[in-house]
Amino acid sequence: MKTALITGANKGIGREVARQLAAKGFHVFVGARNAKAGRKAADEIAKTWGKSTFLEIDVADSGSVAKAAHEFSNIEDHLDVLVNNAGVVVDGDTAILEISDDLFRNTLETNTLGALRVTRAFVQLLRRSKAPRVINVSSGGGQLTGGADGWSPAYCISKTALNGVTVQLAAALPKFAVNSVCPGWVRTEMGGENASRSVEEGADTIVWLASESAQDLTGKFLRDRKEIPW
Repeated sequence: MKTALITGANKGIGREVARQLAAKGFHVFVGARNAKAGRKAADEIAKTWGKSTFLEIDVADSGSVAKAAHEFSNIEDHLDVLVNNAGVVVDGDTAILEISDDLFRNTLETNTLGALRVTRAFVQLLRRSKAPRVINVSSGGGQLTGGADGWSPAYCISKTALNGVTVQLAAALPKFAVNSVCPGWVRTEMGGENASRSVEEGADTIVWLASESAQDLTGKFLRDRKEIPW
């Protein structure tokens, strides 16, 4: 059975990705720092869609990430797909000249370093897969080509940096498929109710990369299953 770990999977896009992959026959690990919400999501997915296990993980805490990797290895001996989905927009992230060092640092800790930290911790489990895949959930706000419009600058810069992490990982892991995804403006807690896309639409390219795309598609930034500029 193929395995997938999705961080930040207790709600929104992450939960939808976990649900769809479970329905495709994956053993999905619902990664979340909120144990109550994560366990609830995992139980709901398992009840209707397929095999699902809760994994407590705070991507901003190296101890938590190491513990999660150990717990995972007690359940499964390999990881096929890692979806680095966990992300934050910190309150007060409104203007580049006004954000504090701490706000900027906290945003990078989760959105950029978090993805790298989790990939490092799980890389040996990924190496045991016949076709390992890492998918980093980024944002169009992270594009250097027309991405900056003043909205949540710390968040956007953290996604620009995450795209940098993606290409570096793709170079370091040539047998892996490592890509960044822009899910678009999605109706989630972060995106708000006025967003133009459903969670199903936001999850589509991530699920495609996890389950259907060619293994030699790597080091790319994608939206709607197509490459977009960095």
